[in-house]
Amino acid sequence: MSTTIGETFADYLTVNVGLGPLVTDALMAAVLVTALVIQFRTRQYTPWIYWLCVVLVSIVGTQITDFFTDTLGVSLYLSTAVFAVVLAIVFVVWHRQEHTLAITSIDTPRREAFYWGAILTTFALGTAAGDLATEALSLGFRNGVLIFGGLIAATWIAYKIGFGQVLTFWIAYVLTRPLGASMGDLLTQDKQFGGLALGASATSILFFAVIIVLVTREQLLVNRHGVAAKGSGPAGGHRADYAWAAAGLVVVAGVGLGLSATHSDTSDSGSNSLAVVDPGAPAAGQSAGTTGRAAPARKVHPTTRLGDLTSFATIVTDVKGKVAKNDLAGAKARIKDLEVAWDDAEAGLKPRDAGKWHQLDGQIDDALTALRAGSPSQSTCASTLATLLTTLNKFDGI
Repeated sequence: MSTTIGETFADYLTVNVGLGPLVTDALMAAVLVTALVIQFRTRQYTPWIYWLCVVLVSIVGTQITDFFTDTLGVSLYLSTAVFAVVLAIVFVVWHRQEHTLAITSIDTPRREAFYWGAILTTFALGTAAGDLATEALSLGFRNGVLIFGGLIAATWIAYKIGFGQVLTFWIAYVLTRPLGASMGDLLTQDKQFGGLALGASATSILFFAVIIVLVTREQLLVNRHGVAAKGSGPAGGHRADYAWAAAGLVVVAGVGLGLSATHSDTSDSGSNSLAVVDPGAPAAGQSAGTTGRAAPARKVHPTTRLGDLTSFATIVTDVKGKVAKNDLAGAKARIKDLEVAWDDAEAGLKPRDAGKWHQLDGQIDDALTALRAGSPSQSTCASTLATLLTTLNKFDGI
Protein backbone atom coordinates (compact mmCIF):
# COMPACT_ATOMS: atom_id res chain seq x y z
CA MET A 1 0.00 0.00 0.00
CA SER A 2 2.82 2.41 0.78
CA THR A 3 4.32 1.82 -2.68
CA THR A 4 0.98 2.64 -4.31
CA ILE A 5 0.83 5.85 -2.27
CA GLY A 6 4.18 6.79 -3.79
CA GLU A 7 2.58 6.65 -7.23
CA THR A 8 -0.70 8.44 -6.44
CA PHE A 9 0.06 11.03 -3.75
CA ALA A 10 2.88 12.77 -5.62
CA ASP A 11 0.58 13.12 -8.65
CA TYR A 12 -2.17 14.44 -6.39
CA LEU A 13 0.07 17.19 -4.95
CA THR A 14 1.64 18.05 -8.30
CA VAL A 15 -1.49 18.25 -10.44
CA ASN A 16 -4.67 18.18 -8.37
CA VAL A 17 -3.41 20.54 -5.65
CA GLY A 18 -1.43 22.47 -8.25
CA LEU A 19 1.92 22.68 -6.48
CA GLY A 20 3.85 21.71 -9.60
CA PRO A 21 6.74 19.22 -9.80
CA LEU A 22 9.49 21.43 -8.38
CA VAL A 23 7.54 22.58 -5.30
CA THR A 24 6.23 19.06 -4.67
CA ASP A 25 9.72 17.55 -4.98
CA ALA A 26 11.22 20.10 -2.59
CA LEU A 27 8.37 19.80 -0.10
CA MET A 28 8.37 16.00 0.07
CA ALA A 29 12.18 15.84 0.26
CA ALA A 30 12.13 18.24 3.21
CA VAL A 31 9.43 16.23 4.97
CA LEU A 32 11.38 13.00 4.38
CA VAL A 33 14.58 14.48 5.81
CA THR A 34 12.67 15.64 8.88
CA ALA A 35 11.08 12.22 9.37
CA LEU A 36 14.44 10.45 8.98
CA VAL A 37 16.03 12.74 11.58
CA ILE A 38 13.27 11.75 14.02
CA GLN A 39 13.72 8.07 13.06
CA PHE A 40 17.48 8.15 13.66
CA ARG A 41 17.04 9.87 17.01
CA THR A 42 14.54 7.25 18.15
CA ARG A 43 16.39 4.59 20.12
CA GLN A 44 13.94 1.74 19.47
CA TYR A 45 11.54 0.63 16.78
CA THR A 46 8.49 2.91 16.77
CA PRO A 47 5.96 1.79 14.14
CA TRP A 48 4.36 5.12 13.29
CA ILE A 49 7.74 6.82 12.75
CA TYR A 50 9.15 3.92 10.74
CA TRP A 51 6.14 3.58 8.44
CA LEU A 52 5.91 7.32 7.95
CA CYS A 53 9.47 7.16 6.64
CA VAL A 54 8.60 4.22 4.37
CA VAL A 55 5.65 6.07 2.82
CA LEU A 56 7.76 9.21 2.34
CA VAL A 57 10.64 7.25 0.83
CA SER A 58 8.16 5.72 -1.60
CA ILE A 59 6.90 9.15 -2.64
CA VAL A 60 10.38 10.67 -3.00
CA GLY A 61 11.69 7.60 -4.83
CA THR A 62 8.91 8.03 -7.37
CA GLN A 63 9.70 11.73 -7.69
CA ILE A 64 13.38 11.02 -8.34
CA THR A 65 12.55 8.77 -11.28
CA ASP A 66 9.91 11.16 -12.61
CA PHE A 67 12.40 14.03 -12.40
CA PHE A 68 14.93 12.17 -14.53
CA THR A 69 12.29 10.98 -17.00
CA ASP A 70 9.95 13.95 -17.33
CA THR A 71 12.18 16.93 -16.52
CA LEU A 72 15.58 15.81 -17.81
CA GLY A 73 14.26 13.53 -20.53
CA VAL A 74 16.39 10.56 -19.51
CA SER A 75 15.40 7.29 -21.18
CA LEU A 76 13.67 4.73 -18.96
CA TYR A 77 16.15 2.15 -20.21
CA LEU A 78 19.04 4.32 -19.01
CA SER A 79 17.48 5.32 -15.68
CA THR A 80 16.59 1.69 -14.90
CA ALA A 81 20.16 0.62 -15.62
CA VAL A 82 21.65 3.49 -13.58
CA PHE A 83 19.48 2.85 -10.52
CA ALA A 84 20.26 -0.88 -10.74
CA VAL A 85 23.99 -0.09 -10.69
CA VAL A 86 23.56 2.37 -7.81
CA LEU A 87 21.62 -0.23 -5.79
CA ALA A 88 24.31 -2.83 -6.46
CA ILE A 89 26.97 -0.39 -5.24
CA VAL A 90 24.98 0.33 -2.06
CA PHE A 91 24.68 -3.40 -1.35
CA VAL A 92 28.37 -4.09 -2.05
CA VAL A 93 29.56 -1.25 0.21
CA TRP A 94 27.02 -2.18 2.89
CA HIS A 95 28.12 -5.84 2.89
CA ARG A 96 31.82 -4.99 2.92
CA GLN A 97 31.36 -2.63 5.83
CA GLU A 98 28.90 -4.68 7.90
CA HIS A 99 29.26 -8.25 6.49
CA THR A 100 25.47 -8.64 6.31
CA LEU A 101 22.47 -7.27 4.42
CA ALA A 102 19.85 -8.73 6.76
CA ILE A 103 17.35 -6.20 8.10
CA THR A 104 17.23 -8.16 11.37
CA SER A 105 20.83 -7.05 11.99
CA ILE A 106 20.17 -3.30 11.67
CA ASP A 107 21.13 -2.23 15.17
CA THR A 108 23.55 0.67 14.57
CA PRO A 109 23.07 4.10 12.98
CA ARG A 110 25.46 3.22 10.14
CA ARG A 111 23.56 0.04 9.25
CA GLU A 112 20.32 1.97 9.36
CA ALA A 113 21.78 4.60 7.02
CA PHE A 114 22.67 1.86 4.55
CA TYR A 115 19.15 0.49 4.89
CA TRP A 116 17.37 3.76 4.10
CA GLY A 117 19.78 4.45 1.24
CA ALA A 118 19.02 1.01 -0.17
CA ILE A 119 15.25 1.28 -0.01
CA LEU A 120 15.25 4.80 -1.47
CA THR A 121 17.21 3.37 -4.41
CA THR A 122 14.91 0.34 -4.66
CA PHE A 123 11.88 2.62 -4.92
CA ALA A 124 13.55 4.73 -7.63
CA LEU A 125 14.64 1.56 -9.46
CA GLY A 126 11.23 -0.07 -9.09
CA THR A 127 9.49 3.02 -10.45
CA ALA A 128 11.80 3.18 -13.47
CA ALA A 129 11.54 -0.57 -14.12
CA GLY A 130 7.77 -0.49 -13.72
CA ASP A 131 7.39 2.45 -16.11
CA LEU A 132 9.76 0.73 -18.53
CA ALA A 133 7.60 -2.38 -18.54
CA THR A 134 4.17 -0.75 -18.63
CA GLU A 135 4.95 2.28 -20.82
CA ALA A 136 8.10 1.83 -22.92
CA LEU A 137 7.42 -1.86 -23.52
CA SER A 138 3.66 -1.19 -23.74
CA LEU A 139 2.65 -3.98 -21.34
CA GLY A 140 0.03 -1.78 -19.69
CA PHE A 141 -0.81 -1.45 -16.00
CA ARG A 142 -3.23 -4.39 -15.91
CA ASN A 143 -0.54 -6.74 -17.20
CA GLY A 144 1.90 -5.00 -14.85
CA VAL A 145 -0.18 -6.04 -11.83
CA LEU A 146 -0.22 -9.66 -13.01
CA ILE A 147 3.45 -9.76 -14.02
CA PHE A 148 4.95 -8.14 -10.93
CA GLY A 149 2.51 -9.89 -8.62
CA GLY A 150 3.50 -13.17 -10.24
CA LEU A 151 7.20 -12.38 -9.83
CA ILE A 152 6.69 -11.73 -6.11
CA ALA A 153 4.85 -15.05 -5.81
CA ALA A 154 7.72 -16.75 -7.64
CA THR A 155 10.18 -15.12 -5.23
CA TRP A 156 8.20 -16.50 -2.28
CA ILE A 157 8.30 -19.97 -3.85
CA ALA A 158 12.06 -19.61 -4.35
CA TYR A 159 12.45 -18.77 -0.66
CA LYS A 160 10.35 -21.78 0.32
CA ILE A 161 12.48 -24.19 -1.73
CA GLY A 162 15.72 -22.99 -0.21
CA PHE A 163 16.92 -19.76 -1.78
CA GLY A 164 18.49 -17.32 0.68
CA GLN A 165 16.15 -15.31 2.86
CA VAL A 166 18.13 -12.08 2.51
CA LEU A 167 18.33 -12.40 -1.29
CA THR A 168 14.64 -13.16 -1.75
CA PHE A 169 13.65 -10.41 0.68
CA TRP A 170 15.43 -7.72 -1.33
CA ILE A 171 14.16 -9.08 -4.67
CA ALA A 172 10.60 -8.92 -3.32
CA TYR A 173 11.25 -5.44 -1.89
CA VAL A 174 12.26 -4.11 -5.31
CA LEU A 175 9.26 -5.78 -6.99
CA THR A 176 6.75 -4.20 -4.59
CA ARG A 177 7.49 -0.80 -6.14
CA PRO A 178 6.42 -1.56 -9.75
CA LEU A 179 3.55 -3.69 -8.41
CA GLY A 180 2.35 -0.74 -6.32
CA ALA A 181 2.73 1.63 -9.27
CA SER A 182 0.75 -0.67 -11.56
CA MET A 183 -1.91 -1.12 -8.87
CA GLY A 184 -2.14 2.64 -8.43
CA ASP A 185 -2.65 3.09 -12.17
CA LEU A 186 -5.27 0.32 -12.21
CA LEU A 187 -7.24 2.11 -9.50
CA THR A 188 -6.88 5.67 -10.81
CA GLN A 189 -7.22 5.22 -14.58
CA ASP A 190 -10.47 5.78 -16.43
CA LYS A 191 -12.60 2.77 -17.31
CA GLN A 192 -11.93 3.19 -21.02
CA PHE A 193 -8.32 2.21 -20.23
CA GLY A 194 -9.35 -0.75 -18.07
CA GLY A 195 -9.03 1.04 -14.72
CA LEU A 196 -11.49 1.62 -11.90
CA ALA A 197 -11.62 5.43 -12.34
CA LEU A 198 -11.11 6.28 -8.66
CA GLY A 199 -8.67 9.11 -9.33
CA ALA A 200 -5.48 9.97 -7.45
CA SER A 201 -7.19 11.73 -4.53
CA ALA A 202 -9.68 8.95 -3.70
CA THR A 203 -7.02 6.24 -4.06
CA SER A 204 -4.58 8.12 -1.84
CA ILE A 205 -7.21 8.73 0.87
CA LEU A 206 -8.36 5.08 0.78
CA PHE A 207 -4.83 3.68 1.08
CA PHE A 208 -3.78 6.22 3.72
CA ALA A 209 -6.81 5.25 5.82
CA VAL A 210 -6.00 1.54 5.71
CA ILE A 211 -2.30 2.18 6.40
CA ILE A 212 -3.17 4.32 9.42
CA VAL A 213 -5.39 1.57 10.86
CA LEU A 214 -2.74 -1.14 10.40
CA VAL A 215 0.10 0.99 11.76
CA THR A 216 -2.03 2.11 14.73
CA ARG A 217 -2.63 -1.54 15.57
CA GLU A 218 1.09 -2.28 15.37
CA GLN A 219 1.90 0.74 17.53
CA LEU A 220 -0.60 -0.39 20.18
CA LEU A 221 0.94 -3.88 20.20
CA VAL A 222 4.43 -2.46 20.65
CA ASN A 223 3.23 -0.19 23.45
CA ARG A 224 1.59 -3.16 25.15
CA HIS A 225 4.12 -5.94 24.58
CA GLY A 226 7.33 -4.19 23.58
CA VAL A 227 9.42 -4.94 20.48
CA ALA A 228 9.67 -8.65 19.69
CA ALA A 229 13.12 -10.15 20.09
CA LYS A 230 14.90 -11.51 17.00
CA GLY A 231 13.58 -14.89 15.98
CA SER A 232 10.41 -14.68 18.06
CA GLY A 233 6.95 -14.29 16.59
CA PRO A 234 5.11 -10.97 16.48
CA ALA A 235 3.05 -9.84 19.45
CA GLY A 236 -0.44 -11.18 18.91
CA GLY A 237 0.72 -13.99 16.65
CA HIS A 238 0.98 -14.49 12.89
CA ARG A 239 -2.69 -15.41 12.48
CA ALA A 240 -3.81 -12.05 13.81
CA ASP A 241 -1.41 -10.29 11.42
CA TYR A 242 -2.75 -12.24 8.46
CA ALA A 243 -6.33 -11.51 9.50
CA TRP A 244 -5.72 -7.75 9.73
CA ALA A 245 -3.83 -7.73 6.43
CA ALA A 246 -6.64 -9.63 4.73
CA ALA A 247 -9.20 -7.25 6.22
CA GLY A 248 -7.24 -4.33 4.79
CA LEU A 249 -7.32 -5.92 1.32
CA VAL A 250 -11.06 -6.57 1.63
CA VAL A 251 -11.69 -2.93 2.55
CA VAL A 252 -9.60 -1.68 -0.38
CA ALA A 253 -11.33 -4.04 -2.81
CA GLY A 254 -14.82 -3.37 -1.47
CA VAL A 255 -14.56 0.41 -1.29
CA GLY A 256 -12.65 0.57 -4.57
CA LEU A 257 -15.24 -1.45 -6.49
CA GLY A 258 -18.06 0.45 -4.80
CA LEU A 259 -16.65 3.83 -5.78
CA SER A 260 -15.82 2.55 -9.25
CA ALA A 261 -19.45 1.57 -9.77
CA THR A 262 -20.46 5.21 -9.32
CA HIS A 263 -18.23 6.32 -12.21
CA SER A 264 -19.52 5.83 -15.73
CA ASP A 265 -17.28 4.74 -18.58
CA THR A 266 -16.32 7.82 -20.60
CA SER A 267 -15.27 5.85 -23.64
CA ASP A 268 -17.34 5.91 -26.81
CA SER A 269 -20.33 3.61 -27.10
CA GLY A 270 -20.10 3.50 -30.89
CA SER A 271 -18.16 4.60 -33.92
CA ASN A 272 -20.44 7.47 -34.88
CA SER A 273 -19.35 9.94 -32.20
CA LEU A 274 -17.86 13.14 -33.52
CA ALA A 275 -14.54 14.79 -32.86
CA VAL A 276 -14.62 18.26 -31.36
CA VAL A 277 -13.37 20.47 -34.16
CA ASP A 278 -12.19 24.03 -33.94
CA PRO A 279 -14.90 25.97 -35.78
CA GLY A 280 -12.26 28.33 -37.14
CA ALA A 281 -10.05 25.69 -38.74
CA PRO A 282 -10.62 22.74 -41.08
CA ALA A 283 -10.63 19.27 -39.63
CA ALA A 284 -8.03 16.74 -40.61
CA GLY A 285 -8.58 15.78 -44.25
CA GLN A 286 -11.07 18.65 -44.80
CA SER A 287 -10.42 21.41 -47.29
CA ALA A 288 -10.48 25.03 -46.25
CA GLY A 289 -13.60 25.64 -48.32
CA THR A 290 -15.68 23.16 -46.35
CA THR A 291 -15.30 24.68 -42.89
CA GLY A 292 -18.59 25.17 -41.09
CA ARG A 293 -19.97 21.81 -42.21
CA ALA A 294 -20.67 19.03 -39.76
CA ALA A 295 -17.57 17.27 -38.54
CA PRO A 296 -16.90 13.94 -40.24
CA ALA A 297 -17.40 10.72 -38.32
CA ARG A 298 -14.20 9.61 -36.61
CA LYS A 299 -12.47 6.45 -37.69
CA VAL A 300 -9.35 4.56 -36.73
CA HIS A 301 -6.41 6.91 -37.22
CA PRO A 302 -3.71 5.39 -39.44
CA THR A 303 -0.75 6.85 -37.57
CA THR A 304 -1.71 6.78 -33.88
CA ARG A 305 -3.23 4.34 -31.41
CA LEU A 306 -4.21 6.98 -28.85
CA GLY A 307 -7.93 6.48 -29.51
CA ASP A 308 -10.71 8.81 -28.39
CA LEU A 309 -9.32 12.27 -27.54
CA THR A 310 -12.68 14.04 -27.61
CA SER A 311 -12.76 14.87 -23.90
CA PHE A 312 -9.44 16.73 -24.13
CA ALA A 313 -10.46 18.54 -27.32
CA THR A 314 -13.67 19.66 -25.62
CA ILE A 315 -11.71 21.37 -22.84
CA VAL A 316 -9.25 22.96 -25.27
CA THR A 317 -12.12 24.29 -27.40
CA ASP A 318 -13.66 25.84 -24.28
CA VAL A 319 -10.35 27.40 -23.25
CA LYS A 320 -9.76 28.69 -26.77
CA GLY A 321 -13.18 30.36 -26.73
CA LYS A 322 -12.37 32.16 -23.48
CA VAL A 323 -9.04 33.36 -24.89
CA ALA A 324 -10.82 34.66 -28.00
CA LYS A 325 -13.00 36.79 -25.66
CA ASN A 326 -9.82 37.91 -23.84
CA ASP A 327 -11.02 36.16 -20.68
CA LEU A 328 -7.52 34.97 -19.84
CA ALA A 329 -8.32 34.47 -16.15
CA GLY A 330 -11.21 32.19 -17.03
CA ALA A 331 -9.08 30.36 -19.57
CA LYS A 332 -6.34 29.85 -16.98
CA ALA A 333 -8.85 28.37 -14.54
CA ARG A 334 -10.43 26.12 -17.18
CA ILE A 335 -7.14 24.72 -18.50
CA LYS A 336 -6.52 23.27 -15.04
CA ASP A 337 -9.18 20.70 -15.97
CA LEU A 338 -7.11 19.72 -19.00
CA GLU A 339 -3.97 19.34 -16.88
CA VAL A 340 -5.74 17.08 -14.37
CA ALA A 341 -7.51 15.00 -17.04
CA TRP A 342 -4.33 14.54 -19.08
CA ASP A 343 -2.30 13.52 -16.04
CA ASP A 344 -5.01 11.10 -14.89
CA ALA A 345 -5.03 9.45 -18.33
CA GLU A 346 -1.24 9.19 -18.73
CA ALA A 347 -0.84 5.57 -17.65
CA GLY A 348 -3.60 4.50 -20.03
CA LEU A 349 -2.69 6.65 -23.04
CA LYS A 350 1.09 6.65 -23.03
CA PRO A 351 1.60 2.89 -23.60
CA ARG A 352 -0.66 3.08 -26.66
CA ASP A 353 1.62 5.44 -28.57
CA ALA A 354 4.44 6.99 -26.53
CA GLY A 355 5.76 9.19 -29.36
CA LYS A 356 2.44 10.85 -30.15
CA TRP A 357 1.66 11.12 -26.43
CA HIS A 358 4.91 13.03 -25.84
CA GLN A 359 4.10 15.36 -28.75
CA LEU A 360 0.72 16.20 -27.24
CA ASP A 361 2.21 16.43 -23.75
CA GLY A 362 4.70 19.05 -24.96
CA GLN A 363 1.97 21.09 -26.64
CA ILE A 364 -0.17 20.95 -23.50
CA ASP A 365 2.81 22.18 -21.49
CA ASP A 366 3.22 25.06 -23.97
CA ALA A 367 -0.43 26.04 -23.51
CA LEU A 368 -0.17 25.83 -19.71
CA THR A 369 3.00 27.95 -19.75
CA ALA A 370 1.42 30.59 -22.00
CA LEU A 371 -1.69 30.98 -19.84
CA ARG A 372 0.20 30.89 -16.55
CA ALA A 373 2.79 33.49 -17.53
CA GLY A 374 3.11 36.57 -15.34
CA SER A 375 1.64 38.71 -18.12
CA PRO A 376 -0.01 36.26 -20.54
CA SER A 377 -0.28 37.31 -24.18
CA GLN A 378 -3.63 36.72 -25.84
CA SER A 379 -2.03 36.03 -29.21
CA THR A 380 0.50 33.57 -27.77
CA CYS A 381 -2.20 31.73 -25.83
CA ALA A 382 -4.43 31.56 -28.90
CA SER A 383 -1.56 30.25 -31.04
CA THR A 384 -0.55 27.47 -28.63
CA LEU A 385 -4.17 26.40 -28.16
CA ALA A 386 -4.81 26.35 -31.91
CA THR A 387 -1.74 24.14 -32.43
CA LEU A 388 -2.85 21.82 -29.63
CA LEU A 389 -6.42 21.53 -30.90
CA THR A 390 -5.22 20.80 -34.43
CA THR A 391 -2.99 18.00 -33.14
CA LEU A 392 -5.75 16.55 -30.98
CA ASN A 393 -8.12 16.42 -33.95
CA LYS A 394 -5.37 15.04 -36.16
CA PHE A 395 -4.55 12.19 -33.75
CA ASP A 396 -8.13 11.51 -32.69
CA GLY A 397 -9.61 8.16 -33.65
CA ILE A 398 -11.40 5.09 -32.33
